Amino acid sequence: FGRHYVRRTRRRFEAGEAITSFGDLKVGDFVVHAHHGIGRYMGLRRFEGKDGDFLVVQYAKGDTFYLPVTNIDSIQKFTGGDGVAPKIDRLGGATWAKTKARVKKAVRDMTEELLQLYAARESQTGHAFSSDTPWQNEFEEAFEYDETPDQARAIVEVKRDMEAPRPMDRLLCGDVGYGKTEVALRAAFKGVQDGKQVALLVPTTVLAEQHYLNFVERLADYPVKVDLLCRFRNAKEQKHTIERLRSGEVDIVVGTHRLISKDIKFKNLGLLVIDEEHRFGVGQKERLKHLRATVDVLSMSATPIPRTLNLSLLGVRDMSIINTAPNDRLPVHTCIEPFSETLIREAIARELSRQGQVFFVHNRVHNIMTFASLVQRLVPEARIAVGHGQMPSDQLEHIMTQFIRGEVDVLVCTTIIGSGIDIPNANTIIINNADKFGLSELYQLRGRVGRYKHRAFAYLLIPGDRALTEEAQQRLKALEDFSSLGAGFRIAMRDLEIRGCGNILGGEQHGNIASVGLETYSQLLAEAVAEVRGKPVVRRVLPPFEVAVDAHIPEDYVPSEAQKITLYKRIADVKTVEDVDEMAAELADRFGPVPAPIRRLLDVMRVRAQAADLGIHRIAAAKSAVAFEFTNGRSLSKRVRSLLSQHFGDRVSFALHVEPVLTFSTKATSASELIAEAATFLEALEETWEG
Repeated sequence: FGRHYVRRTRRRFEAGEAITSFGDLKVGDFVVHAHHGIGRYMGLRRFEGKDGDFLVVQYAKGDTFYLPVTNIDSIQKFTGGDGVAPKIDRLGGATWAKTKARVKKAVRDMTEELLQLYAARESQTGHAFSSDTPWQNEFEEAFEYDETPDQARAIVEVKRDMEAPRPMDRLLCGDVGYGKTEVALRAAFKGVQDGKQVALLVPTTVLAEQHYLNFVERLADYPVKVDLLCRFRNAKEQKHTIERLRSGEVDIVVGTHRLISKDIKFKNLGLLVIDEEHRFGVGQKERLKHLRATVDVLSMSATPIPRTLNLSLLGVRDMSIINTAPNDRLPVHTCIEPFSETLIREAIARELSRQGQVFFVHNRVHNIMTFASLVQRLVPEARIAVGHGQMPSDQLEHIMTQFIRGEVDVLVCTTIIGSGIDIPNANTIIINNADKFGLSELYQLRGRVGRYKHRAFAYLLIPGDRALTEEAQQRLKALEDFSSLGAGFRIAMRDLEIRGCGNILGGEQHGNIASVGLETYSQLLAEAVAEVRGKPVVRRVLPPFEVAVDAHIPEDYVPSEAQKITLYKRIADVKTVEDVDEMAAELADRFGPVPAPIRRLLDVMRVRAQAADLGIHRIAAAKSAVAFEFTNGRSLSKRVRSLLSQHFGDRVSFALHVEPVLTFSTKATSASELIAEAATFLEALEETWEG
């Protein structure tokens, strides 16, 4: 199609799978037990004469709780807000139950208010867009790259929402440079095909200009009128654009917060695309909330704020995730270093030696020229320019254009370059005073480099003369840890850990979560959402299996304690018999033949999964018998008892209390045999039930 990009095929990076746990346990971390509350994890321990590994959890007043690894799923890592240490509970005390009840009530009240807002949206009838036209197909075929699988799925989900009669409210969470703009382009083109206007709202003037140029280039072959509304345009040009929006002459408008000013009127707005919604202020979001009621909304972000992400995880907002990296993409090499002139000189010189360009971010306008002079002195051969948001718009536009064209080697700038700017030749970024930035902001800045096939470098400079706050250390460490491709979703999750998801309705980022931890808070919130909606709370919880068995991960199989904890957690998170089999296959593939202690651990999980299917909520094993305690909802009928007695004779006995108990006698001579017999008995019980 006459485009100038080169297509290469290379192995795709698959990264950023959905988060299943919010971080691996380390000694000293706070944890939350489902029944005992908040304590401190003190490591793994084995006891002479006792089977298996135990997690040691310390509670208030010196009480210690030893949790068998077979029940590790009853414990979660505590994640609260702002690094504040939580109050540790008493073992067996009533404080935890009271705290949970208080938070549950607060969550319930908040959820009702929240769902009233979203129920109003659900009941609204929006515009149901038509199916794809031949032009839509032709436009999509002209895309010069292969869509990644995630990108293709996101496109389908967005178009399906647009064709539905209720207004769309979808969050598109994709890493920097992963193709969110193309999804927005296709949605915008679909909107225009139905005679609707489309608005693309972006946080910065520079980004608005770049998006505008992208849209103009992609839509050049079609009769679609695209316009720009930002401070790069003078008052006369802005007035002309506003008039054309009101009359319907403009199909797609790209703009900054100027787009949601009170004097802006659309003739027939059908789709609003918001890039990096978290960059807009509270007042601007209130204006957006009114727009949301009637038009389709697509929000795009590499690192959504904790509140938005939590809403999406709960299913209150729809979310599409793009995790697959485009071909040729390499992870950005990230390092945290004390401020050093030598480092700055070497980093810039290395980039210039491969004909690349450099961002030097210093987010203080009052002395930015001092740092520009420093860079010029350190690298006299470099062509240097300065850009910041307080410059006259035409001057800033000129500097950015020079940089984009490659006429400037080093751009000394503020965070005005922080969102979406795509300059493939810029592959080194140096961020001064990196400890002063938020996690999402740092991630966005790092995303300005590494957007093409070259290896990119990000240097986070911190002051060498003062100590960093604990939260700043956490932020920088998270950015260094998550330097792989597709890490944006994980970064947002870590932000959720560090800051908390907080008051979802208000502007605060921390709230009741600090009392009970993120896992428990999210669980209570999910239950409240389902309850208010009148839907059953579906949570598959495996019953505990109390059995004395040597089930552990041997040190000679997995030497690292941190890795053992991760594996224990993953084994405990299995929910079905198929999951158990997959876990066994993975362990064999990664570490070699599975030793007997791990096989026994997997067998315990298999029995627990079978029991969950049969409505059993507790299993207790003695030397020669296994007792299965049933929930109220699944009683042992006369027919089932009769069939079991015929099949097993006096090996089965029944205690029909409030919660029925079935006891099965075994002839096992070892714990392994006992577990195997329990599994066989449950299979027979399932066949009896089905029969």
